[in-house]
Amino acid sequence: MYKILIVEDDSGLAAAMKKHISSWNYDVRCVHNFENIIPEFTEYDPHLVLLDIMLPFFNGYHWCTQLRKISNVPVVFISSASDNMNIVMAMNMGGDDFIPKPVEPNVMIAKIQAILRRTYDMAGKIPMLEHRGAVLNLNDTTLLYNDQRIELTKNEFRILQTLLENKGKIVSRDTLMTKLWQMDCYVEENTLTVNVARLRKKLDSAGLTDFIKTKVGSGYIVE
Repeated sequence: MYKILIVEDDSGLAAAMKKHISSWNYDVRCVHNFENIIPEFTEYDPHLVLLDIMLPFFNGYHWCTQLRKISNVPVVFISSASDNMNIVMAMNMGGDDFIPKPVEPNVMIAKIQAILRRTYDMAGKIPMLEHRGAVLNLNDTTLLYNDQRIELTKNEFRILQTLLENKGKIVSRDTLMTKLWQMDCYVEENTLTVNVARLRKKLDSAGLTDFIKTKVGSGYIVE
């Protein structure tokens, strides 16, 4: 089932859109935190985003730019400002289509179906993991945070990926060493300690302090 994320601050319109799209057998969710939509986007991992232009805190153009840094997910802008200049700007900012307000339900569904068919017949999505605004791209082994692209070594990436996949759970040192050992020769405990220390230093330098916590005698955790 395709997942559709609605970024619309008019709660009445968002609810009506959700109801209509859901009736076509799509999984639909509405964003609630308009100050930072990225955590909700990465947690839900939608196949398509319906994005209003006029939003509180930051406009839709800003959020489309942020999404394009971490994903190629189709973005359809929605706006009452449907003049040619706004349509051109929406496309130039990385949008895939434009729906004018008031939203015509059948036109909206037709556009959604066409874009989903076009996109996912040809390509898949970019897998990612997110925590505290930091996004780990599983395709190119980089971490994006506050417009910084943090380069990770192979082992640093595997450690962080394992911790993020088990977010909120303690991951033992044995589990992490096994994760590294799957691809390389035997990893000694001291090697793991050194890699975790280097990873923490990179995260701290980027502003992600206390991102990885040590549970003495148990392992590590991303809370």
